Amino acid sequence: MADPKLGLKIAAERLSIVRYVFLVQIEDGIASASQRASLEYADAVLIGWPETDSPEVVDLDDDQLRIVREQMTMMEQYIHRFTSMERAGDVDGMTDTLIRVTERVAEVRRLYQPEFALPTFAEIRRVVQDEWDEDMGKIDPQADDTTADHVERETDEANDEANRAGGQTA
Repeated sequence: MADPKLGLKIAAERLSIVRYVFLVQIEDGIASASQRASLEYADAVLIGWPETDSPEVVDLDDDQLRIVREQMTMMEQYIHRFTSMERAGDVDGMTDTLIRVTERVAEVRRLYQPEFALPTFAEIRRVVQDEWDEDMGKIDPQADDTTADHVERETDEANDEANRAGGQTA
């Protein structure tokens, strides 16, 4: 690499694009917990991404640069798979592959910015799953006191009263 910090910039740009494509794919429906978690993981890795000239970004030795190249190669392979899955409409596959792309980018960031604490996917998945479970607990179509059930009961009661009243006057 001519610029030893170019990998840092490319990794962020590539993940941003993949994340956006994924977001467009899932925006029409209710995102599953897995889909939400994969997006939040990508967001967590991208948040506060440093400029290449930031004092937080360290210079890498030859072994570290080799690891960056390996991570970037794997990232590009996953992006290729992601693109194929997008064409096939395989959102579940895209979800898993976004996680893999993000993991590669996280490794690149860890090398260049070792002081930045990055969460793992497992950590984010736990939090998102808890939020998902809470959100889904608020939606209970079987509940007895839903608005539609309540209105139906009131209508039935009003009809019953009208029938009783009409029967008494006749």
